[in-house]
Amino acid sequence: MTGPSAVAATGRRFGDRVTDHVAARESQIVLGLDPDPSRLWPGSGDGVPADGPPAARAAAAVAAHCRAVIAAVAPAVVAVKPQLACFERLGAPGRAALGAAVEAAHEHGLLVVADGKRGDIDVSATAYAQSLVGTTPTPYGDVPGLGADALTAAPYMGVDTIDSLLAVTRPAGAGVFVLVRTSNPGAADVEDLELAGGGPLWEHVARIVDRLGEGDGAALHDVGAVVGATRPEHVARMRELMPRAVFLLPGVGAQGGRVEDLAPAWAPGPAGGLATASRSIVQAAERGGVGTPAAAARAEAERLRDAAWSLA
Repeated sequence: MTGPSAVAATGRRFGDRVTDHVAARESQIVLGLDPDPSRLWPGSGDGVPADGPPAARAAAAVAAHCRAVIAAVAPAVVAVKPQLACFERLGAPGRAALGAAVEAAHEHGLLVVADGKRGDIDVSATAYAQSLVGTTPTPYGDVPGLGADALTAAPYMGVDTIDSLLAVTRPAGAGVFVLVRTSNPGAADVEDLELAGGGPLWEHVARIVDRLGEGDGAALHDVGAVVGATRPEHVARMRELMPRAVFLLPGVGAQGGRVEDLAPAWAPGPAGGLATASRSIVQAAERGGVGTPAAAARAEAERLRDAAWSLA
């Protein structure tokens, strides 16, 4: 069972669902999918027609690549995080490839975090959430969205934008991961700015995340935080400010973040942190991994899983 109906049928809040999945799979690793059509696994294009629109052909190869990657590493991970832009740049066929990746992840029992960093006024935020985790009611019947289990969101247009996302995600049992302190070097340009009242901007956002998650009745909130693994010195402070938020921890591997430096993320328990790795898993063979791309990716995912599990 996939899609929004599979999410809603659980009857569980997102924090509880993450806890259940982490315990069942004994993993806190999230596979990031940001496919580059020029760097797909060998064989991804074998079934692609020799002619036809370029977008359709590229998207078919991307879909085959994503299915192969997910199948290879599924036993070692708990979730998949597709980067929406990497699919959307291929137009309508790219959206179909994204849907195929989500379906493959659900078939392997994995959660899906749609990474688009959405954030807009109420009407647009509602549409984004319906597109990714919910359904859109129309006079012609309900139109299902992508069927993701969570989405990422930018908070800089204000709390009302996040509230509009939550109005859709909460009834679906889905989650929202709000950008708090991200993994890119440019995060310092805005997120680290000192406020007039003291403290960096990201601390203010962290307090908002904690407040939005209160009262949902779960041990872990359905409002989580994107916390860059490239600045581990901030993780302990973030855990103080957001004691029950699930941390989504991008930047492990290719961006230089290390799972071993993120121990405070798991203070609430094994499901408190989800460490995300993309290129370091998918391109493990290119980076000196042993064996086929699938074998090297699986080995790297297992290494990360063991490292994270030992900290929890």
